[in-house]
Amino acid sequence: MRLLLWLVALMAAAIGIAVTARFNPGNVVFFYPPHRIDLSLNLFVVLAALLFLLLYGLVRAVRATLGMPQRVAAYRLRKREREANKGLRDALKALFEGRFGHAEKAAMRAAELPENAGLAALIGARAAHRMREPARREAWLAGIAHDNAMKTARLMTVTELAVDEHKPEGALEAVAELNASGQRHIHALQWAMKANQQARNWPEVLRLVRTLDKRNALHPALSNRLREMAYDDLLSEGGIDAESIRRVWAGIPALDRAQPNIAARAAAAFNARGLHDEARMIAEDALKAGWDERVVRAYRDAAGPEGSPTLLAQIEKCEAWLREHPNDAELALTLGVLCLRQKLWGKAQRYLEAALSDSTEPDNVREAHLKLAQLHEALGQQDEANHHYRQCALATVL
Repeated sequence: MRLLLWLVALMAAAIGIAVTARFNPGNVVFFYPPHRIDLSLNLFVVLAALLFLLLYGLVRAVRATLGMPQRVAAYRLRKREREANKGLRDALKALFEGRFGHAEKAAMRAAELPENAGLAALIGARAAHRMREPARREAWLAGIAHDNAMKTARLMTVTELAVDEHKPEGALEAVAELNASGQRHIHALQWAMKANQQARNWPEVLRLVRTLDKRNALHPALSNRLREMAYDDLLSEGGIDAESIRRVWAGIPALDRAQPNIAARAAAAFNARGLHDEARMIAEDALKAGWDERVVRAYRDAAGPEGSPTLLAQIEKCEAWLREHPNDAELALTLGVLCLRQKLWGKAQRYLEAALSDSTEPDNVREAHLKLAQLHEALGQQDEANHHYRQCALATVL
């Protein structure tokens, strides 16, 4: 349709020009004494138009000639940009494909363009790291060390690669520099947590876990596991004294204290330092929150002295718990040990034999045989004692 309209317009213009030229009697006279030139008006118009076109073409040719160097330079720049951008795309593709050698080579091509140099350096550093080439990795990162626009990306990359290489000191230095610049996004906190975990800086790990939990940035199972690992290490340090262990326990939130693994580790730590009263309180509070055999085992180790009101109270509590958990082998073993300490021979034998019949754990079987052997030995029943000693030895070997 548009072509038809153009043809109609051209035909109308041609007809108009032809009619105007036919009925145009005018002429143009150029007089320069003694010369005179007479031209028809139509011829003059045609010559003027041709002269205009000639001059226009000449000016365009001159301008094109003068602008040739700039156009060549612009063409070369566009070509370099295309090649560099293609190199950047190829580097990313090769990095994700696991072809790290190709990724680093493509990053070198991409780095020829200043605008791509920062991203190309990060890709090249990651590729070199995967190929276990630390010198080339550091060279890539050093190339953008003074680029403020890439500072956060560079520090995040340094942190991640240092953690992957199990060099927490370098990772923590990068995290400190990142924090100094005011960057505290979630991903940085996650890598900081991993670096502190490798450095066994458990108080900082706990702080970061709590921060990430508030932002729902950790899976609950991972969060619980990290807390358990941290408290396990803090509570099991060999050189820590009684007052220090109390401070550590006081710094643990009430919600974490009720966790069975943490409570069992804490009770064992207090028992190891002779703080049996506090160990018993920890175990009892944890068992109120939820039943767990590990806590029951720690409660057994916190037995009070023979004949003390504490030991009698423990036996009463365990008997009450046994009514709620009648087939719990760990609890039956605990009751048997407590009754043996109190010299309640009949009860001790009954509970120890119940534990022996219900238990499937080798450690419990071994301890039950050992306690029964000690019980029979105390009663002068040497044959029965020897039998249980042999069974204890066999359980130890197996």
